[in-house]
Amino acid sequence: MDMKVAYETMLGLAAEMALDEALRKYRTEKIYEAIDHALALGDADAFHRLTEELKAMQH
Repeated sequence: MDMKVAYETMLGLAAEMALDEALRKYRTEKIYEAIDHALALGDADAFHRLTEELKAMQH
């Protein structure tokens, strides 16, 4: 593998990692919003489901 291919591969991996992190952050924010909504409605089932999803994402 020459240096150009290695560099392009590393750039691609860095871009993929940045996108993954942005998507994870966006999804986490949406889950927090949904948890707040579930609390406001008194929806215990949704609250528990969403908090479990949030915990799973943080591992």
